[in-house]
Amino acid sequence: MLKRLARIRRATICDKLGLAPILIIGAVFAVSVVGSALAVHAASGPGSLISVQPMAGAPQGATAYRVLYRSTGLSGETIPVSGVIIFPFGPAPPGGRPVVAWAHPTTGVVSRCAPSLARVFFASVQGLRAMLARGYIVTATDYPGLGTSQTHPYLVGISEGRAVLDSVRAARQIARVSASRNFGVWGHSQGGQAALYTGLLAAEYAPELRLVGVAAAAPATDLGRLMTEDLGTGGGNNITAMALWSWSRVYGAPLKSVLSPEAMPVINRLANLCIERWFDMLPRRGPTRALERNFLSVHNLADVDPWRGLLAENSPGTLSPDIPVFIAQGDTDDLVRPSVTAAYVGALCRRGSKVRYELLPGVGHTFVARDSANDAVAWIAARFANMSPANDCGRP
Repeated sequence: MLKRLARIRRATICDKLGLAPILIIGAVFAVSVVGSALAVHAASGPGSLISVQPMAGAPQGATAYRVLYRSTGLSGETIPVSGVIIFPFGPAPPGGRPVVAWAHPTTGVVSRCAPSLARVFFASVQGLRAMLARGYIVTATDYPGLGTSQTHPYLVGISEGRAVLDSVRAARQIARVSASRNFGVWGHSQGGQAALYTGLLAAEYAPELRLVGVAAAAPATDLGRLMTEDLGTGGGNNITAMALWSWSRVYGAPLKSVLSPEAMPVINRLANLCIERWFDMLPRRGPTRALERNFLSVHNLADVDPWRGLLAENSPGTLSPDIPVFIAQGDTDDLVRPSVTAAYVGALCRRGSKVRYELLPGVGHTFVARDSANDAVAWIAARFANMSPANDCGRP
């Protein structure tokens, strides 16, 4: 019943605000707060709060809020984005608590697939208890279109990065949270891509924040290569299907130029299934099997415009060398292949970045964030402590 009421509440707010992409110029909205009185800084720009709701189920010793905040859409318009802010009990240190922005892996492409609405939300934030134990605030954006009524720009890097940065800004709007300007970002798979784009966008999009480091597990980097090499596998077909479904709506890219007509109903079915836990892949097995390699009418999406340009546009470039990077990769990952991640790490090294690269033996895609979370959190803690980052560049 509580979850239903929360969804009804969210739907009411969304209807009032018009959650299809909207343009808000010079408007100031009152923040809707459910529960006890909560001091919220008045603001109207990116990261400013629209609503704050207490959220049940937070880890012991912590408080959580489900929030709706403003971000920036692909055309520069103001859009609402949902997410969660979690912070530990106790007084904050001088200057405020450091923030870690968690960027989630693929959960789906329709509104109800928002992680903040999932029954297992807190368990899905890898390293959450370790981060709270260190006194960190954790923000967890849903990304645009998950939890709101826009189309989710799946694997669209700039959209994800802005939503992550604005989740940190949103945490700083709540006085009780006591968020400092210092933050790190930690993400897995799609969230690894989001973490890298956060690093690419931070200085220009959110100059008031200080990014101490970017941590990513099995990040989606070279999308053209990943989608080509994975096509025909269950995971690869799912990722490609969801990207096609989303990009045809977000960018207006024509599906007829790359898709077999018989595949369209299957893609629509996959697009309406969410992935909260690993066994949520089971209902996807039937439609996934229906997508043989020839579900595309072309051999390689990267050979056809506008898909070629979109794949390149959403493949993250190298970060500024002054941003330390932690990357974890499972050596049995058959979705984000180790060779693709190693190539991106090599590009970072050539750019002059300081990279901690952790290759996990016998680990596949699903559990790489879980198995590297303690190391990622320890690495982020060292960045908050202003310690010199380890550098694996130049090592075998």
